[in-house]
Amino acid sequence: MTVRRVMGIETEYGISVPGREDVSATVASAHVVTAYSRQMPGANRQRVRWEFGDESPLRDARGFDMSRADADPSQLTDEDFGYANAVLPNGARLYVDHAHPEYSSPEVTNPLDAVLYDAAGEEIMRRSLAELQADPQTPTIRLYKNNSDSKGASYGTHENYLMSRATPFQAIAAALIPFFVCRPVITGSGRIGIGRAGELPGFQISSRADYFEEEIGLETTMRRPIINTRDEPHADANEYRRLHVIVGDANMSQTATYLKLGFTSLVLHAVEAGVDFGDLALVEPVIQMHEVSYDTELTRTMLLRDGRKLTAIDLLEIYLERATKSVLEHDEQTDDVIERVGQILGQLRADKWTLASELDWVAKLRILEGYRKRDGLDWNAPALAMVDLQYSDIDSHRGLANKLMAKGSLKTLFGQDQIDLAVDEPPIDTRAWFRGKCVTRFPSEVAAASWDAVVFDTPGNEALQRISTLDPFKGTRAHVASLFDRAGTADEFLALLEQS
Repeated sequence: MTVRRVMGIETEYGISVPGREDVSATVASAHVVTAYSRQMPGANRQRVRWEFGDESPLRDARGFDMSRADADPSQLTDEDFGYANAVLPNGARLYVDHAHPEYSSPEVTNPLDAVLYDAAGEEIMRRSLAELQADPQTPTIRLYKNNSDSKGASYGTHENYLMSRATPFQAIAAALIPFFVCRPVITGSGRIGIGRAGELPGFQISSRADYFEEEIGLETTMRRPIINTRDEPHADANEYRRLHVIVGDANMSQTATYLKLGFTSLVLHAVEAGVDFGDLALVEPVIQMHEVSYDTELTRTMLLRDGRKLTAIDLLEIYLERATKSVLEHDEQTDDVIERVGQILGQLRADKWTLASELDWVAKLRILEGYRKRDGLDWNAPALAMVDLQYSDIDSHRGLANKLMAKGSLKTLFGQDQIDLAVDEPPIDTRAWFRGKCVTRFPSEVAAASWDAVVFDTPGNEALQRISTLDPFKGTRAHVASLFDRAGTADEFLALLEQS
C-alpha cells in the first residue's frame, strides 16, 4: 500500500469576456477549446467526438440508479450537446462543460504526475488564449483557475481515484467525511467573503466550502454533498470503483495539489486496508466544514460524536498517524507525502505564515493583508476582490500566483520544460498513452474517444472499430509502443493490435 493508484483531476476554469456582455460564457468557452484544437496535429480535429457509450452518471454507489426524469440537466453528462470537444495528444480531454472550459487530465498513477498534468492543463489554457489574442476580431477572454464568480455560483475542481470495489462504499464515506471537512487547511485556495455570494466581509480558507449542503449525495452542481456517490468507474466495474471527489479547491500551488492527491490517496489505502476511522465522526459535518473554512487562526474545535473536541489539525494528525501505520510498502513518493504532510501540519500549528510559499490560502492571505495594512482597506473593499481574482488568473503576466512562482516565492515542483513535454506527451504507464498516441498518429481516422475506448473509422473497414480500454493499465508505452513503431497506417495498426 502506497500513495500510488490511478488518479486524475478535472478543472472547470472561470471565464470572463471584459466589456462584452453580449458574448455568453458558453460561446467564449467554445472559442477556448477550438483555439487549442487548431494547434494540435492533424487537419480534422473537430471530427473527433467524445464517445459516451460507457458513461453512467446517474448510477449511485449506494445501489440504485437515479431516473433521468428526476435528474437535474447538469447531471446528464452522457449526452452530446454539440459543444466543442477535443481529445488531446497527452491523453486529456478539453471541452465545454456547464459554460466553462474544462480540462480533464489524463489518468496517471501517482500524485507527482497528477501535479504535472494539472500544470500542463494550465499551459494548454495559456496557449489557447495566446491563439485567440492573435486574432484582432476575437474579444479578450480571461481564464481563472478558481471556483467561484463571487456572485453565488461555483464551479468544480474534481479529483478521481480508482479504488477496489471490495471496499464497501459506506465505509469509504464514513471515513472520508471528517477528512474532507478538515483537509482545506492544507489544500484550500482561499477566498474573500463569507457565504456563497460573499455577502459577509472576511476571508476564508476554502473557496468551495460554502457551497456544500449535504453529507452524501449524487449531485455535483446543486445540493452539493461532501461525498459524491456517482458510480461511474470508467474501468471494470467488478474490480474497481472510482471515487469522484468534488469538495476540492482549484490550486495554483503545485505543493498543495501534490499533498491534496497524495494525502487523500494515503488515507484511501488505509480505508481499503480496513483501518477504522469511525471514532472521528463529527456532529453536523456540513456546518463544521463551513466553520473550518472561516477559522483562519486554526484554533476552533469541532464536536465529535463521542464527545471529544478537536481542531482540524488535530484530526488530520490522527488521519496521518493511522494511515502511516497501515503502509506496508514504502517508496519515495509515499515517504515524501508522509513527511511533508507531517511538517506542514506542524508549521500550521506553530506559525501559518511560514507556509506562504507552499499553501495557496496562506499565500493569498498574506498578499491581501499587505494591501489592507498599506491602504487601510476593509475586507469588503472592491480592490481586495480584484486581488483575489487576479491571484488565479492563468495569464503569466497578470496572474499573481504565476508571478510568485516566477520569482520563487511560491514553490514549484516542475520546470517549464517538463510541463511543456506533458502538454504533448501522455503518461507512459496508463491507457492514456494509447489514447494520446492514437489521436496524434491517426488524427483523421479516430472518430471518437473516451476514457473507456478509442473508435476508428478507416478506409479499409466498412464499420467503425471500437477498441476497448477498460483496463487502465493496458495500452501503456511498454505494451503498445512497438505496434505504433511498426504501423504505417491506421489499418496496419489495427491489424497489429488484433494480432497482439
